[in-house]
Amino acid sequence: MDRLQAMRIFVAVINEGSFTQAAERLTVSPQLVSKYVGQLEDYLGVRLLNRTTRRLHLTEAGSAYFQRAQQLLADIDDMEQQLGSMHTQARGTLRISAPVSFAIRHMAPLINDFQKTHPGVTVDLQLNDRKVDIIDEGFDVALRIGRLQPSSLVAKRLAPVRLVYCAAPTYLAEHGEPTSLKQLNQHRYLHYSYMDESVTPSANRKLESNNGDVLVDAARAGAGIVLQPTFITGSAIRAGDLKVVLSSFSPEPIALYAVFAHRQLMASKVRSFIDFVDGYFGDPPYWDSF
Repeated sequence: MDRLQAMRIFVAVINEGSFTQAAERLTVSPQLVSKYVGQLEDYLGVRLLNRTTRRLHLTEAGSAYFQRAQQLLADIDDMEQQLGSMHTQARGTLRISAPVSFAIRHMAPLINDFQKTHPGVTVDLQLNDRKVDIIDEGFDVALRIGRLQPSSLVAKRLAPVRLVYCAAPTYLAEHGEPTSLKQLNQHRYLHYSYMDESVTPSANRKLESNNGDVLVDAARAGAGIVLQPTFITGSAIRAGDLKVVLSSFSPEPIALYAVFAHRQLMASKVRSFIDFVDGYFGDPPYWDSF
């Protein structure tokens, strides 16, 4: 027995006043209506209706069941309507995980523009440089930078990310400009602890941090040479506070990705965000204009 269908048929019988009229409204046979009501009574172990040739009478149990069933079916219909609306219209809370330095510098305009287009979406943006588990930690989307490893998650490439060596002109004036990676051993190197080891030079590490902004600010102050993405260093390079060095030895560009759990049956808020952020930063991205 389909309990939900039996419940709907029982409620329809009471609302319509007869098995025949309920059958007409539900476009089923009167025999099927009678069968479902009988099965429901057998399942519940109580009589719901007293039937005469002319009228139906609710028993005490039937009256209580009818009131609760009617409310339950209304709640189910309302829930399905809301879920359907969420699937077709971008609404609800969108939980995003993003790297700290990137988000501080570039996410606020993106989210503002996205919410202007999709005002029904509330954004919960959490900043973290570690690789979060988007399913276990309840995120809809994670922005990640680097070379992604194969996984069951779906990754959408959003923009290239260039890594450049740079230092303050004052530091280079005092210590000279290196012409090879080997010469980094003769300089003060500012190391990002989350940097992929495949692109990390063997160098004289005088400062190490898990935050790129700290390292870039140290480089601007003349503390040494840093390898960081242009989405952090670009503004300082444009302003002349940093100078690109070893440009011939810059690592291959990596990329910014949007990572999410499923490509099929995505909530509209997720699909809308993925579509919106695709191409938002440009290719090449705007932070490379120096």
